[in-house]
Amino acid sequence: MNFRFKPIFLGTVHPRSELAQHRRVVNSQKCVRAGGKHNDLDDVGRDTYHHTFFEMLGNWSFGDYFKEEACSMAWELLTEVYEIPRDRLYVTYFGGDASLGLSADEECRDVWLRLGVPASHVLPFPLKDNFWEMGDTGPCGPCTEIHYDHVGGGRNAAALVNQGNPDVVEIWNLVFMQYSREVEGNLLPLPQHHVDTGMGLERLVTVLQNKRSNYDTDLFTPILDAIHKGCRAPRYQGLVGDADVGRVNMAYRVVADHVRTLCVCITDGIYPGFTGAELVLRRILRRAVRFCSEVLQAPPGLLASLVPTVVEVLVSKTDIINDNEAAFLSSLERGRRIIERTVQQMEPSTNFPAEVAWSLYGSLGFPLDLIDLMLEEKGISLDSAAFNELALEDAGGLQAGQPGNTNTHLDVHSLAWLQRSNVPATDDSPKYAYRLGQHGQYEFSPCQATILMLYRDQSLHKEVGAGQRCGVILDRTNFYAEQGGQDSDQGYMIRLGQQDVLFPVESVRLCGGYVIHEVTAVEALRAGDQVQLFVDEAQRLACMTNHTATHLLNFALRRVLGDSTEQRGSHVTAERLRFDFDTKGHVTVEQLQQVEQVVQDLIQKNEVVHMAEVPLTQARRVQGLRAVDEGYPDPVRIVSLGVPVENVLTCDSEAAMQTSVELCCGTHLLQTGSVEDLAIISERQLVKGISRVIAVTGGQAKEAREVGQCLATEVDSVSLRMKQRITSIPEMQNLSKEVGQLTKVVANAAMPQWQRKELQTILKALQRTANTAVKKLELQQAEKAAQILLAKYSNQPIIIDTVPADSLSILMKVVNQLCDKSPGTSVLLLSPQASGEVLCACQVSKNCVPTFSAADWAVAVCTQMEGKAGGSPIVAKGSGNARGMQGALTTALEFAQSKL
Repeated sequence: MNFRFKPIFLGTVHPRSELAQHRRVVNSQKCVRAGGKHNDLDDVGRDTYHHTFFEMLGNWSFGDYFKEEACSMAWELLTEVYEIPRDRLYVTYFGGDASLGLSADEECRDVWLRLGVPASHVLPFPLKDNFWEMGDTGPCGPCTEIHYDHVGGGRNAAALVNQGNPDVVEIWNLVFMQYSREVEGNLLPLPQHHVDTGMGLERLVTVLQNKRSNYDTDLFTPILDAIHKGCRAPRYQGLVGDADVGRVNMAYRVVADHVRTLCVCITDGIYPGFTGAELVLRRILRRAVRFCSEVLQAPPGLLASLVPTVVEVLVSKTDIINDNEAAFLSSLERGRRIIERTVQQMEPSTNFPAEVAWSLYGSLGFPLDLIDLMLEEKGISLDSAAFNELALEDAGGLQAGQPGNTNTHLDVHSLAWLQRSNVPATDDSPKYAYRLGQHGQYEFSPCQATILMLYRDQSLHKEVGAGQRCGVILDRTNFYAEQGGQDSDQGYMIRLGQQDVLFPVESVRLCGGYVIHEVTAVEALRAGDQVQLFVDEAQRLACMTNHTATHLLNFALRRVLGDSTEQRGSHVTAERLRFDFDTKGHVTVEQLQQVEQVVQDLIQKNEVVHMAEVPLTQARRVQGLRAVDEGYPDPVRIVSLGVPVENVLTCDSEAAMQTSVELCCGTHLLQTGSVEDLAIISERQLVKGISRVIAVTGGQAKEAREVGQCLATEVDSVSLRMKQRITSIPEMQNLSKEVGQLTKVVANAAMPQWQRKELQTILKALQRTANTAVKKLELQQAEKAAQILLAKYSNQPIIIDTVPADSLSILMKVVNQLCDKSPGTSVLLLSPQASGEVLCACQVSKNCVPTFSAADWAVAVCTQMEGKAGGSPIVAKGSGNARGMQGALTTALEFAQSKL
């Protein structure tokens, strides 16, 4: 399904948008099927006709034509225009499903028979083959598929249809959207019938070029040739299954398919990453790298070297693929060693342990399908149930994708009923009714409205009882519904004439032109009730401030980082704003400062924020405005800083290039001065090429700057103290701890990000200085103690004594010094501490090993002091209680004498 058209099927499309006017559409769309319900990733490479990326040719009807026209147009195109032999085509239809109460789609079968398709070529299939669903809920329906027999020659291939045979392949799927799958799993008829067809370009080209495999067409052969040139494997032969020894041909297909997917996705701004589509792309890249490296024996860099073959100029994509490949190759090698070692230790015929797979997945970034494939090659499988349990624990026991509140998400049937009943769409223009008062305060106009309908439990109601949560649909509203990245308003409503009962409004959504207010009905609510609406003005003003600040930030980023800096997403709340954008590299401290400065200059100028609704056709002509798709309502709202909208719209105007001009349905300040200040408090790369900044405004920005100043003062203070001559180890250790604590505070404080980065650089250097100073002082102390002991015991084979030492680290250094200066001597030293603890360190001369073990010596001594010890045959350490120290010294001597 084309997700752009999904709102039409669901009825949620804005009635004023171009999209709502469509009745018949033909299109070609880029499809990636490598995650979710429709996932072909595991099949790619195993056969010759599955792909992660393919081009889908489609034709659509939105409540217009249906089965008869769809089938006849498809048959005419294939047999008369493309002249594909009729006897090689087979059609399937839905054979019904008793458990769902669905009968066979005989209407569709009869259409094909009337078109002259022989009955032996018209075949019924069950739900899994001929009933199409995008997800667990939503529009769905029976489908009819057209299959092609590559062999032909008069044979009847009906028995091979839908059997995974590479010679009999589906080329076109015609889906008849008749039903909606509800949350409970039941099917309800859709108020309007739609057609959604999809034909794979790659499979069609295979038929038209008279090839047996997609990979033999000119869409793939240049890529396969380029792979051969870049690796040490034999040339591609098109082999599958057992005939494909060493999976070499499978590897060719995987790499050719995956590099196409990578190029297309990166071009569309999706980079390998850690969530959603980015995570899927990361898996695809890692699967390709693994086949390049392990099966094709290719040198690093092969994958990126294929890019020019796939597309003519994709320099940035080459860099992204290269960086990701290099990062994964070392992980791949480590992961392979872990798998091999685990398999050797496993009992025969047992499942691969889930915890090992989980560590490969979590620590080394191995996709689950890659682990499965590597295990399959060794003839073993993963304990999937245990793995899923670990995944669930990691997610805190929450299943991903749990549905949100359903009271503000109108189902398709309720929407259709509202539209059929001519219930008018909500007039939400009052949300823009506010002005600046005499003293610079914002005044929001009150709004009176009538309840048109109530909504709860997936159905419309005329009345909702006290204590129930429900969606309230009004004829007009001044509440802002969550859209365009801006949080919805909150507030309350009261019934006219009933001032003392407040109905809290918790969230607001827009659905098919209707604004739904999620309300707790303190008392019963009825359609026809007159209500007065009160928006939470503080929350609204905070959202307005942060939304206008987002536009300022977008403009500033483009000004500082270059015009190619494109927005990738944003989210505006009352507390803060988030902004994602693509970038060539890391944003520097200087660039962050410059961005903040550009924003502050615009705030200082107190520019007027101009807003106006203009026809979509006019908006499309504005220079520098980002792409305008047909999902926007017509007219669209333009927000322009400092330049009136009519000036931006004039033919030769470059005003939009010099200031912030954006399409935006959000609520904004009327002048930029009200933002007061903006501080970027976080900046990080989400994935290579995409950065995310979080910023605060007004009082919060001022507070962030104050926090930054305080922390800068503290860092200065530590720096000064570090420069003083400190000879006390505890004092220097305390300073080192202070630097460590400051480092944590700076990392987590809400403060300007440029200042955080500056302070982190200083603190890192201070930590190094402190650690070096502590080591130096410890070494000096150890050398003094060692000299005294050397003079006392000159060249004796054993030294056993007590010495003062501030730490186990220093005691160990004394022992090392003694053994370095007197190589034939074995040493054990005890150091009583003020706490009543006794530290122990020892080292045995290499001449005495293995008869004499340092670890055994330390254990014997520390056991005498009711303590513990450990180490190697050469060096060991431990501790115990001062009460047993005298006995420990005797034990130390007796143990050593018994070994020498």
